[in-house]
Amino acid sequence: MKFQELGIIEPILRAIQDEGYEVPSPIQAEAIPILLTGRDLLGCAQTGTGKTAAFAIPILQSLYKQKPANTGKRKPKALILTPTRELALQISESFKAYGRYTGIKATVVFGGVSQIPQVAELSAGTDILVATPGRLNDLVNQRLCDLTGVSVLVLDEADRMLDMGFIHDVEKVIAKLPRERQTLLFSATIPKEIATLSSTILRNHATVTVTPVSSTVETIDQYVYFVDKANKGRLLIDLLGDETFVSTLIFSRTKHGADKIKRIMEAAGISVKAIHGNKSQNARQAALDEFKSGTIRALVATDIAARGIDIEQLSHVINFDLPNIPETYVHRIGRTGRAGLGGTAISFCDYDEMKFLEDIQKLIKMKPQVVEEHQYPMQVFEHIEPKTVPRPPRAERNMRAANTPVKSPVKKGTQSTANSRAKGRYNTGRH
Repeated sequence: MKFQELGIIEPILRAIQDEGYEVPSPIQAEAIPILLTGRDLLGCAQTGTGKTAAFAIPILQSLYKQKPANTGKRKPKALILTPTRELALQISESFKAYGRYTGIKATVVFGGVSQIPQVAELSAGTDILVATPGRLNDLVNQRLCDLTGVSVLVLDEADRMLDMGFIHDVEKVIAKLPRERQTLLFSATIPKEIATLSSTILRNHATVTVTPVSSTVETIDQYVYFVDKANKGRLLIDLLGDETFVSTLIFSRTKHGADKIKRIMEAAGISVKAIHGNKSQNARQAALDEFKSGTIRALVATDIAARGIDIEQLSHVINFDLPNIPETYVHRIGRTGRAGLGGTAISFCDYDEMKFLEDIQKLIKMKPQVVEEHQYPMQVFEHIEPKTVPRPPRAERNMRAANTPVKSPVKKGTQSTANSRAKGRYNTGRH
């Protein structure tokens, strides 16, 4: 099947041909004809399967066929909600690329940057609005964004929006939209929460599933290294000594952890950048650009910051920290093996992460291959609580303070009592 067989109009066909598209992906081939009829849709598809085009093309075609308003500012007719800034930018660029010959305008709004340029674009009028939920609610509450003309709503990466706690923001947005609309919900996985959400916002919907709910991309080779937490950095450096790791995305569970991994790699002479929620939008985009261009060969990211990273031929994904939500593992390794290409996913697992690994294996219904021959095999096989020094009772502290000799004169401006020095002494042992 080719795009010409899907009933797509000439201006959009010409644009997708400019992008080098010839044959629709499975999600595109199934979803586009349904959406062109105006029907609601629940789509289950992995990242990298072409789902952005699957909803962008029908939306552009529908708006192109509508008669433009004769007077007044153009209000958004289509709204796409997505969890992160990076993904919002990516979707916006896709709309602009596919709609370059239609005259349809797309605008993107997201948090973490000044709202002034975004408000200026909205004031100039737009047809399609791509937004993150928090920033959109801010603009609506300030009466700077009018959603009363929205006829199509898309919830993209719906499972991720739930994981990130955006469900209440999403509900607030939906409450401000016209009841009569076409609604599309796309998700890489369909947990119970997504099934419940879809039953409340979709009407007489079609369902398109291009991969099993819990499956991972079959072209990805999956490996696991059992290694103690203290040795994960050393193992990472050893692996990246292999030149086949040409473009590696490394996942950390926390922002602090991402920065720490970056420092370890830099000390070993590896070109790397880190992206997470504490980085400015400009810094995150600059790091992504360097990674895509090959200027740096490794990128460390948290799950939130990694959403929207779209890099063809990403060679490796490394789970430095295993995710505690098994569906997150599916999202992570879906960054590689895109568009039918091969890829490799490697996970480090310490003793405290064994339960996470079990949950992942239950979800994906398979076990990643265990790599036993490496320099840092696991030595710790029990949970070790951090050592703490109990604080002495008050009477003992007072007695010790009274017996603490003053060894030198106290300089002006410093604490002058023995009790103060004793307090500092005992506090050093507390965690």
